[in-house]
Parts: sequence; C-alpha cells; structure tokens
Amino acid sequence: MSDVQTWIKDTVTNTPVVLFMKGTAQFPQCGFSGRAIQILKSCGVDNIATVNVLEDAEVRQGIKDFSNWPTVPQLYVNGEFVGGSDIMTEMYESGELQALLKKND
Repeated sequence: MSDVQTWIKDTVTNTPVVLFMKGTAQFPQCGFSGRAIQILKSCGVDNIATVNVLEDAEVRQGIKDFSNWPTVPQLYVNGEFVGGSDIMTEMYESGELQALLKKND
C-alpha cells in the first residue's frame, strides 16, 4: 500500500464523517461538491471534515483508486464509502442518509 493509500485509509477510519471534494466546505470548487456540502448541512452535520483533492494530485487519484469510484466528491461515514453527490441526493431524499449520520452523533 502506498503512502497516499495509507493516509487515505487512516483518514476515513479515524474521522467519523469525511468528504473528499474539490475545494473546501466554505468554498466548493465544483457543483457536485457544493451539493454534497449542502446535503450534509441539511442533515445537521455542522463540523464537516473535508479533504480538498485539488491540493494534491496524488490524493485526487488515490481516493479514486481507494474506493474504485471514478469521481469526486466521495463521502465516507465510519470508514465506509457511501458514494458521490448523486447517491447522497438519493439517500437524503429517502431519509437513509439522515439515519446513517444520526447513528454517528
């Protein structure tokens, strides 16, 4: 496992809710990342841990390899890959995402 893969694994394992995204929670740099942040805020997650993949090309590629998922953003809850903004939207609309995040409180 590369250093980047080890760092990603440690990050998703040790951070209850983490979003790998383009930009930051305060300044998302793509519409999908912005939607993901809005969904998490709507679920009552105030202190959102984010990783800006635009700051590090190794992390940007590494997270795609780690999850075997081709796009960013990527949400992890309790070490488990949840999905990107489309999956987050579907889960939010069904109430599934709120239930998953509530377990985390």
